[in-house]
Amino acid sequence: MKKSLTTRLSIFLLILILASFACQTVTNSFSRVTSTSSLGPVSTQTATSTPEAVETQLPVQIDQPQPTPTLMALDLDFQMEIFEELWTTVNQEYLYPDFNGVDWDEVYQRYKAIVESGLDTETFYITMDEMIWELNDEHSAYLNPQRVAEEEAEYAGNNDYVGIGIWVQFDPDKDQAVVLLTFPGSPAEAAGVKSHDVILSVEGVGFDDEEGAALDLMLGQPGTQVTFVIQTPGESPREMTVTRARITSSIPVPYEALTTPGGRRVGYILIPTFSDSTIDTQVGEALAALTADQPLDGIILDNRINGGGWENVAANTLGYFTSGVVGHFSNRAGSEPFKVPRKNVGGSADLPLVVLVGPDTVSFGEIVSGVLKDQGRAVVIGETTHGNVEVLWGYNFRDGSLAWIAHDRFIPANNPDADWEHHGISVDIEAPGAWDEFTLATDPAVEAALGYFDSN
Repeated sequence: MKKSLTTRLSIFLLILILASFACQTVTNSFSRVTSTSSLGPVSTQTATSTPEAVETQLPVQIDQPQPTPTLMALDLDFQMEIFEELWTTVNQEYLYPDFNGVDWDEVYQRYKAIVESGLDTETFYITMDEMIWELNDEHSAYLNPQRVAEEEAEYAGNNDYVGIGIWVQFDPDKDQAVVLLTFPGSPAEAAGVKSHDVILSVEGVGFDDEEGAALDLMLGQPGTQVTFVIQTPGESPREMTVTRARITSSIPVPYEALTTPGGRRVGYILIPTFSDSTIDTQVGEALAALTADQPLDGIILDNRINGGGWENVAANTLGYFTSGVVGHFSNRAGSEPFKVPRKNVGGSADLPLVVLVGPDTVSFGEIVSGVLKDQGRAVVIGETTHGNVEVLWGYNFRDGSLAWIAHDRFIPANNPDADWEHHGISVDIEAPGAWDEFTLATDPAVEAALGYFDSN
């Protein structure tokens, strides 16, 4: 199965407040990333290096506290084995043969000496991650076995936690956490918490640190209460007390029918990520529901918080709107086509389409948006993306750890000279605005999209 996950570079730290009571702290395996996030494409293959290779990209930074395996103690011989295999994998498979200007042989000698000096298991894993970061691509990463288990649960959509049921971005520059989504049937939804709301403090503790530690205070036992200060854009802050409960849900895909000023019926679908394997199915269900009673005149796909995910999820989502070979993944050995299956629901393959993008649209979020523009299927509205479309392949090691290594770059079918990695996805209509500055009813990008449908 081809798969791709988000890259390490993320605009904000995404935290899923669905914490298991069994684990009272928020795991942050990307501790050196303070304020950025992204995703990209992947495919399953067997590499020539010792570890098993799976082409994929890192998952959007969603810290999901949950029980994970205890790290197995690694003796020096085992550490050296993993170190040698990891270094060799990069040496043979890394996308850039010049290693981004890094002297990879010198890195080998330096880190070999560090490992040989004697490291405990936790420090060894941190050190190997630091070695991969020497590549300076802000994409490649090394995950210890605990983080690998969390990643697998995220892809499967196995959310089973105690919390209030919100998905947020911690914004250290504004000392706040922005609500991206509320989970259906959650205490947060029942209390009226909505996307775009801002959490200013939890139990009297603000967000004036670099880790967003106040969010830890939302964790607790089922049936207990948590009090926080929340603000809806355009309104005054208010205090809210919510009772924690167990949440069992995949990451949702919100949707609703909107009406343009000219009376046209347009479906709005928010695609939050491709790192959950249920997303493409949910998009299909949204299209079916929106067209069950009457047809649509157009569709708005909102990718502005989409940090990317797995290639198969992105491809299956694309299939509702376009199909065929839409580009290629190119690496040191050659290239491979990106094939999209046709999946027309309610006329989705032919309906006029607008895609919303912004600074938080990354990896496969960018590729999907760029493909729809490249194929002539969509007008892109919002803000030009930052550029983050390298493909990471996952290499599994005998201890259960995993390395995501930048292996491919994406080449769009109709504009093969386009450099999305460095220039991002450009927009056809500018409509800037931060997620915490508007509601859906006052969203400048949605307003521009509705105006576009009326004028075309």
